[in-house]
Amino acid sequence: MVGVDLRALTQPVGIMRIMATILACLCFSLVATVGHVPSPYWAWCMFTWCFCCFFSLLILILEFTTVNAKLPFAWDDFTTAFAMLASLMCLAVSIIYPTFFTCKTCHRQIGASVVSWVCFGVYVGEVALTRLRPSGQVSGFLSTLPGIMKMLETFLACLIFTSLEKSQFNSTTPGLQWCVAVYSLCFIFAILIILLTITQLTSFFPFSFDKIVIVYNILAAVMYLTAMVIWPLYSFRNNERPSSCGHTCAWDKLVVVTFMTIFNVIVYTLDTAYSIRLVFCISNQ
Repeated sequence: MVGVDLRALTQPVGIMRIMATILACLCFSLVATVGHVPSPYWAWCMFTWCFCCFFSLLILILEFTTVNAKLPFAWDDFTTAFAMLASLMCLAVSIIYPTFFTCKTCHRQIGASVVSWVCFGVYVGEVALTRLRPSGQVSGFLSTLPGIMKMLETFLACLIFTSLEKSQFNSTTPGLQWCVAVYSLCFIFAILIILLTITQLTSFFPFSFDKIVIVYNILAAVMYLTAMVIWPLYSFRNNERPSSCGHTCAWDKLVVVTFMTIFNVIVYTLDTAYSIRLVFCISNQ
């Protein structure tokens, strides 16, 4: 039987979620009133605010109706992970949107940028509250360092996909095809690992899932390392920045992909090192 829990709305974390829902909706509404902009960065910003608003509201409804207690996964782990992911996404759009889409006379765009920064602060506050709750530390996968790094890897991959042009997805250049394949495969397998872990399906594997993850991390780190070399080699060879390049210039997107690839190489390397230490060193003590 479904009950009602008013504490979901009146406790500090609940108040933070209500604020985040309102602020994300306000950002989305302000930008929507300005009109559509044919840019993948604009679409990413709108998706982020819509995503944060929807899931914050969904979490509030599920906790208010106590349906969250009947779900087949660790609810506290999920909500903490969502708050971390929402913080990252809001931080990214709070930088991207004012950089590409605001001007001195763009009052609604400036307002949306300011509200987005406030929304980011609210999500950071929610992360602090959920990780410092009196009931103890959160022990679910997504709230641990490997889980956080997995979310960061998928988040950086999303930024890469946002920056890729359609011509690069359909490129006949072997080097660029390899890079797009690396970004896509690593993203898919990272999502798969997250889903298998939070749904607690890893126990059904007839072998050590942790060791499989280590093998995947090593392969992903090596693949991203090759992409880090190949992408700028094929993208910037005989391709200088055009003098007429504006804010959303295609050449600048190549730079964004390059830096996101470098960041993901670092994250995958750290993830691999920590996983090896966790499985072969700490677990054997």
